[in-house]
Amino acid sequence: MRPSFTHLGLVLVGAAFGASLAGGCGGTDGSGTESNFGGGGGVAANGGGGSGNGGGSAAAGGGIVFDGGFDDSAINPDAACDLQKYEATLVKKPVDIIFIVDNSCSMTNEVAAIEQNISTNFSSIIGASGIDYRVIMIAEQGPNGDESLCIGPPLGAQTCPIAANQPTVQNPPLFFHYDNNDVESHDSWCKMINWYDKPDRYAQAPGGWRIWLRPEAFKTFVEITDDGVSCTAGTWSYNDADSDAAGLTAAQKFDADLMARDPAQFGSAADRNYVWHSIIGVTANTADPTKAYHPADPIQLSLCTTAVDPGTGYQHLSKMTGGLRFPVCEGLGYDVVFKKIAEGVIKGAQVACDFPMPQPPAGKELDPSTIKISYTPGGGGSPAEFSQVANAAACTPNAFYIEGNQLKLCPGPCATVKADSTAKIEILALCKGSGPN
Repeated sequence: MRPSFTHLGLVLVGAAFGASLAGGCGGTDGSGTESNFGGGGGVAANGGGGSGNGGGSAAAGGGIVFDGGFDDSAINPDAACDLQKYEATLVKKPVDIIFIVDNSCSMTNEVAAIEQNISTNFSSIIGASGIDYRVIMIAEQGPNGDESLCIGPPLGAQTCPIAANQPTVQNPPLFFHYDNNDVESHDSWCKMINWYDKPDRYAQAPGGWRIWLRPEAFKTFVEITDDGVSCTAGTWSYNDADSDAAGLTAAQKFDADLMARDPAQFGSAADRNYVWHSIIGVTANTADPTKAYHPADPIQLSLCTTAVDPGTGYQHLSKMTGGLRFPVCEGLGYDVVFKKIAEGVIKGAQVACDFPMPQPPAGKELDPSTIKISYTPGGGGSPAEFSQVANAAACTPNAFYIEGNQLKLCPGPCATVKADSTAKIEILALCKGSGPN
């Protein structure tokens, strides 16, 4: 009898993402490279017949050499399921966008610009794209005259303006405001990392601002200040000294501290799960009409008109993580800046590197040990095979592994598939315990 195979086809739908972004006087008391998004998806079953065979060739892109076509000779025909096809339409990985805003007395115009543009020129653009996003604001809420923020509808839920400090109003699942007093001129890094698991002053976030983060989401930070970094809080201490070298040291230390604070949320040095964009005191970039400095651009020490410091620590962190840098002195011109950031978030969505285990036909059970994955480049060509290995530690340049109910591509195939927005992934599997027909 000729064998028949369970043929589980998952069609990937995704796009490549370019990275988007991330005080002169004392406040009141209080303490070129792109970044990637992944995606997940579900599986819809369709009946059908056909061959489970596929010819093999080297896959385009990524420098990966794949094995040839599937070897069906070792498959026991009595163990095979009837032919089934499954298709998965992937959704883009969600994104958590965290704003950290300097509330010092030199930031009046900048705070007003944030309030005027964050809904119309930022969240509405991302929302229209269909990406699952949320915004977390780390800043003092209050009247604009005190350089405090009030975010009203449609993003926020507060009735603005407000005449005095009062409890924040959350607007789940889109907007969350963490207020533990003001963020001052130089201390945003110390405060955000210290407040990560600390209650806010209005008991809106009893476990700190971390309770609003989603482990499955990519993190996009946006720092807005006209100063540099110089602060200490507990064991955390940073000082960029307004210099290139000290800025690099401070950024490297903060990067390590942030990931150590919660690796599940922020990733590791080998696989960061965040990008940092900086709206800071740098002079305008006359070479770019968007006025953005890209990761390949050098550190800027010249200041824009109203800035106090160049924020070299923030600049280096943006360069390290694939973020952009903008001049804070744009004021009400933040419409361009926020649109640029929003566009980057949208472009950043990529296809997933992990897929749910498909469901077998009724009354059948898949044999995980028989699963193979075939990749067909979006531009056409014969499918190439990813072979199965035991776990992530056993990864080879053309392999995948099974973890729980997920099929996960190893780093090499993952990079190839992410770069191919029209790639097709097919899965070939057999069932357990089928008797002769």
